[in-house]
Amino acid sequence: MKPNFSLRLRVFNLNCWDIPYLSKHRADRMKRLADFLNLESFDLALLEEVWSEQDFQYLRQKLSLTYPDAHYFRRHPIQEILQHVYTLNGYPYMLCHGDWFCGKAVGLLVLHLNGMVLNAYVTHLHAEYSRQKDIYLAHRVAQAWELAQFIQCVSLGLTGEVRHTSKSADVVLLCGDLNMHPRDLGCCLLKEWTGLRDAYVETQDFKGSEAGCTMVPTNCYVSQQDLGPFPLGIRIDYVLYKAVSGCYIYCKTLKTTTGCDPNNSTPLSDHEALMATLYVKHSPPQEDPCPPHGPPESSALTSVLKDVWTELELGIKQAHWWAELAGYVSVCGLFLLSLLCILALGEGAREVAILLWTPSVGLVLGAGTVYIFHMQETKGLCRVQAELQHVLRRERETQNHGSEPHLAPLLAAGGRAEEQ
Repeated sequence: MKPNFSLRLRVFNLNCWDIPYLSKHRADRMKRLADFLNLESFDLALLEEVWSEQDFQYLRQKLSLTYPDAHYFRRHPIQEILQHVYTLNGYPYMLCHGDWFCGKAVGLLVLHLNGMVLNAYVTHLHAEYSRQKDIYLAHRVAQAWELAQFIQCVSLGLTGEVRHTSKSADVVLLCGDLNMHPRDLGCCLLKEWTGLRDAYVETQDFKGSEAGCTMVPTNCYVSQQDLGPFPLGIRIDYVLYKAVSGCYIYCKTLKTTTGCDPNNSTPLSDHEALMATLYVKHSPPQEDPCPPHGPPESSALTSVLKDVWTELELGIKQAHWWAELAGYVSVCGLFLLSLLCILALGEGAREVAILLWTPSVGLVLGAGTVYIFHMQETKGLCRVQAELQHVLRRERETQNHGSEPHLAPLLAAGGRAEEQ
């Protein structure tokens, strides 16, 4: 990298709310989004919830001159670009929510800009449907941990080898709908572990909705139920960044839309768009704010890790409870089927037994499926909890021996040991 290296990077991020048959005014909003992106000509536009591949192809064609390179992350990994689907993604029987069916994931784009390597991540974590009784909290925290590992530590490459996704990068950029408030446990974990900085907190110049909220009551697509106990709005969409080595990065300006378009009756989405202007400059090694060997160790990070471990413990107990309940229902269903078989052999209750046979089989299959799912959920949460316990134990050991702990490399070593 040249000593006097300097780069301006204009970034756009939006949760597009582009769900076929459910989202209002999709076609009109996609057309206006394409016109806006062409007009502004950002360096990088990262979009979430473009559920319709047809709409993506429309955007790609409409934006081909301004944005010649584009990629659509599907449910499964593709060869050209790296994608990681989170292990835990909610519950398949919660049909009204649908997060499990879409498969939350993180996508990675590696960009080479004037001799600088930029790792740009785009993600969408599980939604929070109730602030008071959040049944998905453990899943979202586990997703935040997986995301932090994917960015900071190690991940499995498409060919099966273990590789560092941000090892060779000069700058790391994460955009997306995290579905977490800034002080939520998962958000604190992500920022403490990776060292990523929040553009809203760091910017020199902010313009937009109050407190940087990205779901606001002035947006006609947002209901009071969506905002819950936060009538003024919530901030759940982020632009996060950090310099890895030899660089210094800062956010000069950050703008958001404000829930209404002065030229149109409807906004671009039910979320507000984020528009950040980042500057990347060369910095001498002694001034590098983010060393490449992992996040800075602190009592705050340790405290967050312990809180995450506790939250996962609650999630494991809940998953165990549902698995046991489903197991009991399965056993009772099998007993009922056996009884119906005996009755069917007789003369008096044969017709009743035949009528009850089909729903009884459905009960056994349904309960068995729920049992298997929640057992898998338990294993996923236990795996994350075991990784955290390993990290905390190794940190205590290094502190007892008077040496400096390095949490990120220790986690990588622990992951390899478990895979062996």
